[in-house]
Amino acid sequence: MLRRAAARTLFAIGRTHEIRSRGRVIVAPSMSRQIIVADDHPLFREALKAAVGRLESATRFVEADSVATLLSVLDREPDADLLLLDLNMPGAQGFNALVHVRGSRPGLPVVVVSADDDTETIAGALRYGAQGFIPKSTEAGQIGRAIEAVLAGEIFTPPGYVAPRATTSADDDLRIARRVGELTSQQFRVLGMLCSGLLNKQIAYELDVSEATVKAHVTAILRKLGVATRTQAVLAASRLALDRSSIKPPPEGVE
Repeated sequence: MLRRAAARTLFAIGRTHEIRSRGRVIVAPSMSRQIIVADDHPLFREALKAAVGRLESATRFVEADSVATLLSVLDREPDADLLLLDLNMPGAQGFNALVHVRGSRPGLPVVVVSADDDTETIAGALRYGAQGFIPKSTEAGQIGRAIEAVLAGEIFTPPGYVAPRATTSADDDLRIARRVGELTSQQFRVLGMLCSGLLNKQIAYELDVSEATVKAHVTAILRKLGVATRTQAVLAASRLALDRSSIKPPPEGVE
């Protein structure tokens, strides 16, 4: 199902440049485009690349198999045209990665590609800023057409999808999402590690920074999320998780 985005943004196929004609500015596509494919399954990344490659052979792909890798890719690929994002790859924790990308790179269209294709998951992806949702069971030709439509400024949802009614809980979750979207990339990494139950010294080791630096990040995270403790920060982030049992906050007072 295709529909025009409510707040319409023009995403041409590939990066764009301006052409001036009789005083008018025309946005025209360049010869190639760049797409980030973020999924932890190599075979599915290849399938996505093949589906898109049928549309434009000059497409350049950049791959990521985890959220940590994706964050590094986003830092070094500022001109990407599209992100294809799996909700269940390592570090994703539900919609948190989507929320962070939309907050840090608002001009980068994101299409969620997931095996979790129930109505609530699709609605959540769209609510948190995805320009499309493609179930992993979708036929290859339709995947290509869906991606082409999103790059042309449409919003793609699976055939038969009907948006559920908005709830107060969804509004509360959206407020949390906006706050998570305000975190820097490093703060987002730290929050993800907090959600995995890591202690400050373990986070410091993983990021190769001092414990004092980690504590400073945690303080900034608490302030931005509007909470007082690490546990409250993790519980806030868990509102965006698909499987809340995967969120494991450390005992309060333990660093």
